[in-house]
Amino acid sequence: MRKGWEILKFEDCLQKIRNTKKIPRKSFLPKGIYPVISQEKELINGYWNTSEDIFQVEKPIIIFGDHTKIVKYVNFDFVKGADGIVILLPIEKINSRFFAYQIESIDLDDLGYARHYRLLKKEEIVVPPLPEQKQIVAILDKAFAAIDQAKANIEKNIENAKELIESHLQKTFNDNLSGSVFKSLNDICELIVDCEHKTAPTQDAGYPSIRTPNIGFGELLLDGVNRVSKETYKEWTRRAIPKSGDLILAREAPAGNIGVIPENVEVCLGQRTVLIRPQEDKFIPKYLAYLILSKDVQKRLLSHSQGVTVGHINMKDIRSFKIFNLPSLEQQNIIVDNISSLLDKMNRMNSNYSRELDNVEELKKSILQKAFAGELTEKQVVDLV
Repeated sequence: MRKGWEILKFEDCLQKIRNTKKIPRKSFLPKGIYPVISQEKELINGYWNTSEDIFQVEKPIIIFGDHTKIVKYVNFDFVKGADGIVILLPIEKINSRFFAYQIESIDLDDLGYARHYRLLKKEEIVVPPLPEQKQIVAILDKAFAAIDQAKANIEKNIENAKELIESHLQKTFNDNLSGSVFKSLNDICELIVDCEHKTAPTQDAGYPSIRTPNIGFGELLLDGVNRVSKETYKEWTRRAIPKSGDLILAREAPAGNIGVIPENVEVCLGQRTVLIRPQEDKFIPKYLAYLILSKDVQKRLLSHSQGVTVGHINMKDIRSFKIFNLPSLEQQNIIVDNISSLLDKMNRMNSNYSRELDNVEELKKSILQKAFAGELTEKQVVDLV
């Protein structure tokens, strides 16, 4: 640590603040006069119109998400959201932005949705003289502006890849959206079976229980999947035993996702899912999956979605869903090969993009650690970024 720097206990760095009313999330307004700040990632999480509830900001404050560990630097008046926020006002000899950056640099254990401030308040804060704090803030602002731009570019590339796939699917399946010749899904499937409407008991090992988070873009996501015993598997497959080539459709959360069961995997249905088995002489399973995942078919399917807060597709609507101008199996195979090839390329690109995002986050951590160890210079930042 540099000469002239001191170390303070976390709560010795804080001034007392005036309490104001907290607004429950369900009461947030989509538009209004005063911003509401809660613990979500976005800076502003809603709006409010009552001036008596304003928290007035004279010196910038930091909001810490007690459950999420999100850190927000706030330099304007706002209304407090009720969902687990801690307002931190640093003492006069600590620059608020410097304090916010230092909190971000602290690697707190993840307690899930438990409260994390109890860990934060046990930490110690390094406090250089104010002029040095401002110098460090200026360096970090410059570094993180470059990092944020790099991150935005990577995220844009990921979005562009997604849009490319959506465009290809839309063009490919345009003829299946309308016409005079059609079949209902029920007519061209061997079976369409709903899940058990209860939660399966889980254990560390056993058969995968496919819930909506395990349904990806045409595939099942088995990392971290819930597992069930043989007895539970038998009970949860009494209506139908899922097999390779069957499709599992999410009825909600989010409705419309669909994946194909791969070879040599025995699964059962978790809640809010549907098993679809296409007739082998009518459908290549992945063709049906890609068709259902195309943008316009999703729009049609989800137009039947019921529920105010969570979309929910009825079994009746799934069975009666119309498929137009079904091509031959040979044509379906060609289409599936083309889409699968494009998806493979996209997945490889996205893997690279994900690694780049991880590298960006690691760079950010490294810069913060150097800053509060007194080891960071502007030249180092230029070299790193």
